[in-house]
Amino acid sequence: MAKPPILEEERKRPEDFLDQAASSKAGPQAGTLKIYIGSAAGVGKTYKMLQEAHQLRAQGHDVVLGFIETHGRTETIAQVGDLEQVPHREIPYRGVVLHEMDLDGILTRKPEIVIVDELAHTNAPGSRHPKRYQDVDDIIAHGIDVITALNIQHLESLSYTVKQLAGVDIRETVPDSFLTKADQIVAVDITVEELRQRLREGKIYSPDRVETALKNFFKQSNLASLRELALREVARGQGRQREELEQIKREGGRRAAVAERLMVCVSSNPNGTGEIMRRATRIAGRLNAELYAVHVETPAESVRKISTRDFRALLDNINLAADLGAEVVWLKGTDVLKCLLDFANEKKITQIIVGRTRYKLWNRLLRSSLTNQLINRASHFDVVVVSEDEKP
Repeated sequence: MAKPPILEEERKRPEDFLDQAASSKAGPQAGTLKIYIGSAAGVGKTYKMLQEAHQLRAQGHDVVLGFIETHGRTETIAQVGDLEQVPHREIPYRGVVLHEMDLDGILTRKPEIVIVDELAHTNAPGSRHPKRYQDVDDIIAHGIDVITALNIQHLESLSYTVKQLAGVDIRETVPDSFLTKADQIVAVDITVEELRQRLREGKIYSPDRVETALKNFFKQSNLASLRELALREVARGQGRQREELEQIKREGGRRAAVAERLMVCVSSNPNGTGEIMRRATRIAGRLNAELYAVHVETPAESVRKISTRDFRALLDNINLAADLGAEVVWLKGTDVLKCLLDFANEKKITQIIVGRTRYKLWNRLLRSSLTNQLINRASHFDVVVVSEDEKP
C-alpha cells in the first residue's frame, strides 16, 4: 500500500531528524541482554531458551516467560512445562483478537529475568512500541535481564543479502545497533541435513507446507549460506566483546580510542542508498569502527524544495542509518564535495564509502560525477566505491 503524501506543513526540519536519530540510541542499561541467533526456523532457539529458563529457575532465579511462540510444535510446548508466563495482552484488530506481549504486565511483575521470543516481531496497532525489540529495550532499561532470539535473516544489514540468496523479502528486521547492545550472543546451530529432516518429520511446519518449503527457502544451498551468516555474525559479536575487554585491560580500565572511522554519504536517492548503508555497516562492524552517515543539503536541494518522493526517500535513508547504528550528520553548504572533505578531515575519517554514480554519457566523458571528483580529491582517505546492485 502506497504511503500517503507528506504535506508541506507536515515536513520536519533537518534538526528534527537528528533529534529523532539521537533519541533512538539507547542510554545506559541496568539489565543484561542475551540473544540466541539461528540460521532458520526450527533450529531450536525457543527450545534452548526454555531449557535455560528451567535451569535458571532451579538455581533460584526469578524467571518468567514474557512471550513464547511454540508454533504448535510438540517438543516446544512440552518444554514450556510449569514455567510462569505473563498473560498476553489481547488487542482487537479488524474483527480478530491479536495476542501480544504485555509490556506493562512484565514491568509490573518485575522479574529478575524474562524470556522473549520472536524479537523481530511487529506489534499490533495500539501497542506502546511498533516493534518487539523496542519492548525489550524498555524492559532492560527497567533493570530486568532479557533472553531473546531471532533468525539471522531478520538482521537489518543482511536483509538484502538474504533476498539475493533465497529470493525472499524480509519485512521484519532488527537494527544492527540493537545487537551491539548484547552482553552475550549465542549461535543455535544444527547441520543442514538435520534441519531438513526435522522439516520432513513435521517438526517445523504442518505436513501440507513441507514440500514447498524444501523446494524453496529450505533448499540445501540456502540453508548452508544462512548457517554461515549466522555463525559469522556470532563470531563477529564475540570478537568485538573480546577485543573491547582486551583494550580496556591494556588501557588500565579505560576504553581505547577507535582507530578506524568510516563515513558513508547519504542522499535522497531511493534506489541503492539502503544497500550502500548496509554494506557500510558490515565494513564498520568488521573493523570495529565508528560510522558516520553524512548528508549535505545544498540550497538547490533544500528539504523545502525537493519533491515529496525525494523527501520521503531521504527520511527513510536517515532513519535506516540511525537504525544501523551510524551517527547521522546533516551538513549545509553550496559545495557538496568541500563539505564532505572538510568533515572527513575534522573527524579524521579513514575510509569514505560512496555509491557508484550512474550518469549520462556526456557526464561520463567529462568525469563530472561526485564519486569521481571525490576519488580525485580525497588523497588522504581510502575511498570505497559500492555498486548499488552488486550481489553479495
